Amino acid sequence: MFSTILRRFGIAAATIFGASIFAFILLRVVPGDPARAIAGDMASEEAVSALRADMGLDQNLFVQYWRYMGDVFSGDLGFSYSTGDTVNSLLSDRLPATIELGVLSVLFAIGSAVVFASIAVYSNSRWADRLLRAASSLAMGSPPFWIALLALMIFSVQLGMFPGPEGRLSPGLVPPPDLTGLYTVDALLAGNISLMFNALWHLILPAAIIAIGPFAFLSRLYRSQLRSTRRETFVMVARSHGLTKFPVFNRHISTHGLLAILPAGSLLFADLLTGSLLVEKVFGWPGIGSMTADAIVQKDFAVVQAVLLLAAVLYVVVSLTADVVLTTVDPRTRVGAR
Repeated sequence: MFSTILRRFGIAAATIFGASIFAFILLRVVPGDPARAIAGDMASEEAVSALRADMGLDQNLFVQYWRYMGDVFSGDLGFSYSTGDTVNSLLSDRLPATIELGVLSVLFAIGSAVVFASIAVYSNSRWADRLLRAASSLAMGSPPFWIALLALMIFSVQLGMFPGPEGRLSPGLVPPPDLTGLYTVDALLAGNISLMFNALWHLILPAAIIAIGPFAFLSRLYRSQLRSTRRETFVMVARSHGLTKFPVFNRHISTHGLLAILPAGSLLFADLLTGSLLVEKVFGWPGIGSMTADAIVQKDFAVVQAVLLLAAVLYVVVSLTADVVLTTVDPRTRVGAR
C-alpha cells in the first residue's frame, strides 16, 4: 500500500509541473499583446514597452518561467494589471463562492446519478433504463451556458421561482460575518436562518445547471457498475443464503458500485473550478469562473496562470485523496494486487 501511495505522489508532482509549463507556454503563444491590451489602444509605444518590461515579457521564456515559479514557491502568484489587485487577494475573495457552488453541484450530480441509476437497475425495467440513457445523452450534448440562459428565462423571468443574475444574495442584504467565506455556512453559524436560506436560494439554480454534465457521466458509470456487480459471485452467494432482492441490492450491489464513482465524483469537483466559467458569467456569480473569463478577455496572464495552476493542484490533491481512500477500502487497486 505504501508503494502505491508513493508512486501516486510522484505522478501528482509530475502532473502539477507539467500543468505549470503548459499554462505558462499556452498563454504566451496566443495572439495579442497583453501589455497593449492593458495599456489601451491610445497608449504610446514607449508606455507599452515600459509596461511590457515591468511585466517581464521582454525576457526569454526560460527566464520568465524561472521567475514565475520562484514567485509561486514564495507564495506570490503575481499582480493583476487589469484590476490593480494581487492575484492572491483576488483568489481569496473569489474562491469561497466557487467552492460553495461546486460542493452543491457535486452533491446534486452524485445524488441524482445514484438515485436514477439505482431505480433503473433495481426495477430492471427496459423503459426506465432507456429513459436514463436518453436523459444522460441529452445532458451530455447540451451546452451548459445555453441551459443556464434557458433556465434563467423560464425559472427566473417567467415563473419567478429563483432569482436572476444577482450574485450570492438578494440586493440590499448584508453578507454574514466572514468566517469561512461560504455564505450558507457563515449565516448558519451566525444564527441568521433567513439569510442562510436566501444564500441557498441563489445557489440552487446555478448548481443544478452545472451538475447536469457530471450527472450524465456519473449516471452512466454507476449504471454500468451496478449491472456488472449483479453478476458477481458474492451477489449470487448472498442470494443463495436467502436474502431478498432489496437487502442484496442495498448492502452489496449499491455499496460496491459506489467505489466506481468515488474517484470520478471527486475529480469532477476539481474540474468545476474552471468548468463553471460560463455558467458563473450567466448568473453573475462572483467566483473563480467569472474572474477567469474576464482575465482571458483582458489577457491578464497572472490571473489565468494562477487559476490554471490552482485547478491542477486541486485536481491532483482531490485525485490523490480519492486514490488513497480507494486503496484503503479496496485492496484490489494496490500495486501488485491480484
